[in-house]
Amino acid sequence: MKFGPVPVDEAEGAILAHSVSVDGQRMRKGVVLQPDDVAALRAAGIQDVTVARLDPDDMHEDAAAGALADALVPDPSTGLRLSKPFTGRVNITADGPGVVVMDQDRLVAVNAIDPMITLATVPSYQQMTEGGMVGTVKIISYGVARADIDRACALGAGALRLARPVCSTASLIITDIPGGPGDKGRKAIEARIDMLGMSLSECRVVPHREAELAEAIGAAKGDLVMVLTGSATSDVCDVAPQALRRAGGRVERFGMPVDPGNLLFLGTLGERPFIGLPGCARSPALNGADWVLSRVVCGLQVSAADIAAMGVGGLLKEIPTRPMPRAGRKR
Repeated sequence: MKFGPVPVDEAEGAILAHSVSVDGQRMRKGVVLQPDDVAALRAAGIQDVTVARLDPDDMHEDAAAGALADALVPDPSTGLRLSKPFTGRVNITADGPGVVVMDQDRLVAVNAIDPMITLATVPSYQQMTEGGMVGTVKIISYGVARADIDRACALGAGALRLARPVCSTASLIITDIPGGPGDKGRKAIEARIDMLGMSLSECRVVPHREAELAEAIGAAKGDLVMVLTGSATSDVCDVAPQALRRAGGRVERFGMPVDPGNLLFLGTLGERPFIGLPGCARSPALNGADWVLSRVVCGLQVSAADIAAMGVGGLLKEIPTRPMPRAGRKR
């Protein structure tokens, strides 16, 4: 691509690089100058304009952005949709609630091909609502080499998708202790479920005792079962994990390196996922449970290694209502 100032008489067919004012009207940058445009510039007394002129092996910014976006999101099964190209940009949005899944190494490689070819996305495993912006392809220059776009398309092919929810209902069991929080937190948890396109099919409050909790877990009907205890779960053999085992379930992981959210535990009840929620889930503020909940609901495996990796970036905003803040009173 050739870029620079040229006499107006030589500008026909080139791309106007900077907007200019002609008889009180704005001739916008990016327009391909036609004979009438050149005549208007000449009549306005403008002698030179800065333009971009594509070489035969270049692609226009809109065509290039569209090609790369089409490669990244090849069809509707990805759960994503694309805007029409404009000013070298294509926006990628979620077609519904879900979690963003990406091949991060390949997307980094796309951005390493040419600084003029860019792709910006939300973080991997970001929870999305319908219409939320997942990413944007932006061609910075007015044109780029077709060979570079071809490389970017090959590297990025199918590297971005939205995992949609596979659970449609959830059961919430809350344990109660004398003087405890009761069912406080139900609304915050129900709002999280609703954001994922699910419904809370039942909510039971039972005493904070292993036998009663095990009975409630065994009777739960939701695709996902969650327990919020009135007293914090402080050990893998505490009341809630033991109740899950007593009901025939299995504890897969206790504790996570995300704060707030340390006291989460994860398990299974038959074929259904089970989440022991930390107390911070009573607050609508982001906490570690959100990261696990969204992945589990969308059918993504959450391994011990996945949870361990959450610690990098896992120091989240403190919750003001927390009983024992990070800088709070001693035990």
